[in-house]
This record gives sequence, C-alpha cells and structure tokens, in this order.
Amino acid sequence: REIIGPRKTLNETIDYVETRIPKMPDVKNVNAWEQHAAKTRAAVFDQVIFRGEAAAWRDAKTGVEWLETIEGGPGYRIKKVRFEALPGLWIPALLYEPEKLAGKVPVVLNVNGHDAKGKAADYKQIRCINLAKRGMIALNTEWFGMGQFADGNSRHDLINHIDLCGTSGIATHYLAMKRGIDLLLSLENADPARVAVTGLSGGGWQTIFISSFDTRVTLTDPVAGYSSFHTRIKNFSDLGDSEQTPSDLATVTDYAEMTALMAPRATLLTFNAKDNCCFAADHALSPLLDAAKPIFQLYGKEDRLRSHVNHDPGTHNYLVDNRQALYRMLGDHFFAGDSAYDAKEIPSETEVKTADALKVELPSDNGSLHSLALGLSRNLPAGPAMPNDRSAAQSWRDERSAKLRSLLRARNDDADATQIGVETKDDLKITLWRLKVGPAWSVPVVECVKGDPKATTLLLADQGRQSAATSIRALVEKGERVCAVDPFYVGESRIAERDYLFALLLATVGDRPLGVQASEIAATARWMHSQRKLEPVSIMAIGPRVSAMALAAAALEPSAIARIELQETYGSLKELIESKASYNQSPELYGFGLLREFDIAQLAALAAPRPVTIVRPSERARKELASLKGWYATWGVEHEPLR
Repeated sequence: REIIGPRKTLNETIDYVETRIPKMPDVKNVNAWEQHAAKTRAAVFDQVIFRGEAAAWRDAKTGVEWLETIEGGPGYRIKKVRFEALPGLWIPALLYEPEKLAGKVPVVLNVNGHDAKGKAADYKQIRCINLAKRGMIALNTEWFGMGQFADGNSRHDLINHIDLCGTSGIATHYLAMKRGIDLLLSLENADPARVAVTGLSGGGWQTIFISSFDTRVTLTDPVAGYSSFHTRIKNFSDLGDSEQTPSDLATVTDYAEMTALMAPRATLLTFNAKDNCCFAADHALSPLLDAAKPIFQLYGKEDRLRSHVNHDPGTHNYLVDNRQALYRMLGDHFFAGDSAYDAKEIPSETEVKTADALKVELPSDNGSLHSLALGLSRNLPAGPAMPNDRSAAQSWRDERSAKLRSLLRARNDDADATQIGVETKDDLKITLWRLKVGPAWSVPVVECVKGDPKATTLLLADQGRQSAATSIRALVEKGERVCAVDPFYVGESRIAERDYLFALLLATVGDRPLGVQASEIAATARWMHSQRKLEPVSIMAIGPRVSAMALAAAALEPSAIARIELQETYGSLKELIESKASYNQSPELYGFGLLREFDIAQLAALAAPRPVTIVRPSERARKELASLKGWYATWGVEHEPLR
C-alpha cells in the first residue's frame, strides 16, 4: 500500500538541502570580500579537500618525467610527459609547445570531461594545437576514468571509497590539476602572469574547481561544466557525480560563490543554448553571473567577467564557436595590443593524431583511485580497540557511541505518527502509519498483528518492505507484532529520480545518509516503545545495507531497541573497497571517515550487552565477527552472535 507516495522523499530531500546551501555574503568593499575569500579558500582546503592522508599528499615531493617528443604540425611539437598527482600516482599528459619560443609566454592547462577518448578527443587536440600555433604552451592532461585511465580502477565514484577511509577523495582530482599547473610554471618560458585553464563538461567542472581555489590561475574558461547547487536541485540534469559533489563542500561554499572567487581575474563562462547533457545556458548561466558581477564591480573590473552562449550547434560541445570565444578571451587579456593576434581558428583537423600515437607510457605499478582506497583501508579502523574488562568496555561503548553519532551527524528527533488506514483480514490486522521524524523526513510503516502478540519486531529490508512478505508472515505466525519500515533511500522511501545524486547532495551539505536512516529507525523504535506503549523492540535487518543501518540505530538508541538480527550482512566495510562496489548501490555505507573509526565488528559491539545475532554469516563475516562472542563474555553475557 502506498503510504507516503513515490515523490515524497525526493521533495523532502530538495527542501532539506536547499536551506543548507550557502548564499552569497553581503559585502560592501574589496577588503571585506578578500577577507571572506581567503577564509573560504582556507576552509575548503582544511575541511573538504585535504583531510586525512590528503594533507600529506599535498605536501609530498612529486616527480615529473619527460618522455619522447613527437612531431606535431607546422610550428609546434608535442612532448610526452607524466607527472605525479601524488606519490605513486602518475598522470599522462601532452605538452604542445611552439617550435620558436622566446621570452615569457602564456600557459594553458587543458582538462577534459567525460569523454572515453580522453586527451585524444579531437576537439581537445585542435584546441591545444591552436593555442600552440598562437605562441602559447598548452598542457593536455588525462582525467581519471577516461582515455588511458579507462580500466575501471579510476572510476569517479571510487573517490567515495577513499572518503570512507577518512581521507578526501576529491584531493586526487584537485592535486592532478594543481601539479599540472606546477609543471607549466616550472617551464623556462612560462609567464606566471598569464596562466589559463579550460575544459568541457567535467573539464568545465575541473576548470572552475581549480581556478576558484588556486589563485595562480589568471584566466578561466569553464565550458558547460557546472551550475550552482541552488540551480541543480531544480534542474536535475545538472546534478553532479561524486567529484562535482564532494562531501561537505556545500558546508563552506557553493559554485555561484566559487565563480565570484575568480574576481578580479579574467573569467569567461561558456554555456550552450540547447545543451543535450547538462548545464543549459537558460538556467545555469544567470545565477553565476548574478553572484559574480557585484564582486567584479567592487574591483572596477566588470570587463573581466564575460559570458558566451553557443547556438551553433548549441548542444553539449567545445567546437569551433566555443573555441573561438576562448581565443578571443585569451587575445583580449593575454595579448592586448598585439595587432597580429587573430582569434579565428586555424584549421588543424589534418594534424589530429590517434590515441595510440598520443599514448604516454606509465609505470606498470601506477597507482589508481582503487589502489589508494585499498592502501588506506588496510590498517583500519584506527579507533581504540575493544577492551577486555567490563568497566572499560562500558566506557568504550559510551564514548564510541558518541563518536558514531557525531560522525554520522545523527539527530535525536522524535517521531510524530499519523494513521493512514486499517485493514483486517480474518484475524490479521494491518495498520498503515506515516511517521514524521523531526522537521524533515517522512517514514512509511506497516504494522501487522494477529491476536495478542508476544513480542514486537521492527523489520527492515534492502529491497524495501514489499520484498519481505515471507519474513513478515513467518514472524506474525510466530505470534509477533511486525512493523515493516522503509527508511530513507529504501523501498517506498527511495528517491524517485537521480537517487544517488541526491545522496551525494545530502553529504555535500554536511549530512550523512546513514545518519538520516539510523535516526529514523531509532525514532521509530522509540515511538513503538513509548507512544505505542510496547515493550522494547527487536530489529530484523535483511540485507547488508539495512544491517548497517540497524547497528547504527542501536548505537543511537540504547533503550527502545532490545536485540538485533542481521541477515546477509557484510563482514567488513572493506568488502565494498575490495570489490570496487558502486556508490549508487549503497550510498549510506560511504559516510566520510566511517571505516576509519568503525567496521561492522565495532558497530555490532556498540549494541552490547544487547544481543546481536548474525544469521547464516558469510565466511568473511565469520572471520571478521568471530571476536564478538568474547566481547559478550566481557559483559558477563553468554551469547553466540554467529548462527
């Protein structure tokens, strides 16, 4: 039966996120803005990009290795180069260099988007060739997951695996771009006053992300690559993947403000009128200009903020019209007064090379997003070990439960219940409830009971309550009351459109999906226990996702939850990393730093002395959770968790 409806959770998530996205500050002068900008950049570095081991990556010494030089075309050559984004993770790149170099010249970092051809994409090659023919040095870098990185080991959602370990996965993207700029500025002929970045789509996102925070960039041209978070929650085509929506970014800043952070540096915002992918000009462009214009005006540099809307072909592209807009911008700001400079594209199609010709050799043991997550996870969790005496065990449990609550950003909201309907068939009574948990979330609950029940079970299932009919029936026939619950992102509470992208949005505004779910389950248990005046409830969780939710809820709610039964649970969160599991299948399990502090064994230990029972455990679960029996003995309880 429908209780909350298919779009309720989607609409509630939009409402919840929208109020938490930062808005532009009201600043009256340049000094106030620059203080705010410096504070924002520092907060992004400290609270978003360089957490955990990423701080060491930022400060590490990294290498650059020049390989062969190949013939380019008239007036330029191509140098193959690889550089370390962080120790052991090499990025392949191509340097397009004019044959005749004299004095200081502009340098341009060319990043690419979600194009399987990567750095070999023809429109990117033509752009780099044209830059070199105009006397600039252009660096064409490969992006994770594309081109030479298209082996599945640098899939973008694998940065969430790094997040799980308590290290910022987004740092890999940022450092790849930063090291590219480092490389360009190390060149003898590089002019540090003329440093540009540009790219299409995901390359447009990369462009604004590095340009906003790295003030060495003096000109930026992101093409069809981003919009404000305020825009995205109303235009679902713009919702960004893991790299565009990193954990906690929107606790500090929004992309509209990031555009303003470019002031007074030269900024060209390029969008497409009929974009068939994302970031169409009619909705994406104006909010960015509205945010940035007043800041450029404070500096008296309105002419440095420009926009270009492409109509031919108007779809998602970085073709000749958009390229010529870049050349004009570069001419006006990097070649002002040069009468010989021409912004018309120089035909170069015959000089485009194959991917094989442009392949850059990489070390056989080159790192990847997957190998980084594996390495980080190896010695986790790093929290204090479970003690072996009762007094210390109680302190450990209480302290670690508080740590979990903080890590999950969990709330202690109560549930307000509305009865939606009652059905009776023979002696089976079914009551439909809609719970409102706190100010934000609706939770559907189906209560099934026969006669005078002996106990109450709160039932959760990865595939939603409809998938658990057999288990519900069996419990009811045993004489139990069953309340089948669909918490956030499960069953009827699953988000109707672009589901996992909204889970990313929750994390970027500072919440954690697992925290929302655990809070809902805990509130439901309290409602059943106190408002319904039932005995403390048992939880049956069917599936690895709801098993983690149940354990987290039990840690948050020590009174209303009496025992927990887990079916099909993971033995370790490391299984997600080892199998390269997709974020979109279980977004709640990738909360930032969860594995750094807790694995499944530690989460289960927080329930003690209440019994946690793992039914038909996998071999991995038997191995990882074997110590729980001894943990219960520490509490003076004889319990075998593995059944």
